[in-house]
Amino acid sequence: MRVHDTFDTPDGPFVVIEDEGAVVAAGWTQGPAALAARSRLDGGPGVRGDVTAADAVVAYYDGDPRPAMAVPIAAPGTEFRAAVWDALREIPAGQTRTYGELAAALGNPKASRAVGAACGANPVALFVPCHRVTGASGAMTGFAWGVEVKRSLLDRERAAA
Repeated sequence: MRVHDTFDTPDGPFVVIEDEGAVVAAGWTQGPAALAARSRLDGGPGVRGDVTAADAVVAYYDGDPRPAMAVPIAAPGTEFRAAVWDALREIPAGQTRTYGELAAALGNPKASRAVGAACGANPVALFVPCHRVTGASGAMTGFAWGVEVKRSLLDRERAAA
């Protein structure tokens, strides 16, 4: 059964949608319907209820980002995107990698644009931390939820480290 919940955070309302205990969509948005549409979820956001990721969201905003990386996700995507998302979950909290570094780590140093596309398609923000990826110069580059949120997440993680 699909359920959703919304958390008030310093970065704005954070919505989590789960299906059978795995996060299928998450992001800082005004509501579950908007997130479900953005994530192209057939059947919408489901019903309001308790999500299993709740403790991880609370822990993250209380200064412990580690539990968010253990939350089960069920993000639909290609094999390449899944590999990128797995690699993102391995980046230590508060640290960053460039798109090129991730591409090289995945065995295809010329795939930095494809890594960027996988980050842009990430439907489970926070649980797959695409906010930990920067441009080649280290500059804060695009983030679906805004560069201000990206910077806030990284600052929060660095303070906790």
